[in-house]
Amino acid sequence: MDTQTTKLELLKAILDNENSEFIQRVSDFVKKEKNDFWNELSLSEQKEIKKGIEDLNNGKRISYDSFLKKISQ
Repeated sequence: MDTQTTKLELLKAILDNENSEFIQRVSDFVKKEKNDFWNELSLSEQKEIKKGIEDLNNGKRISYDSFLKKISQ
């Protein structure tokens, strides 16, 4: 059975089912299967993002124009 057929059968089974507990379990399963991009970042990437947020929260920021000038040098 190909993937597309399996997806359609799963969708039909969900749509035909009136059991709210079953629907909730399927929903919970799907939510758990979604990957959070944060977990796919390296530790150094996570650290850089956290540092950037901390800098912004502490008022350390530059204008967009200044940033463009800095990276174009």
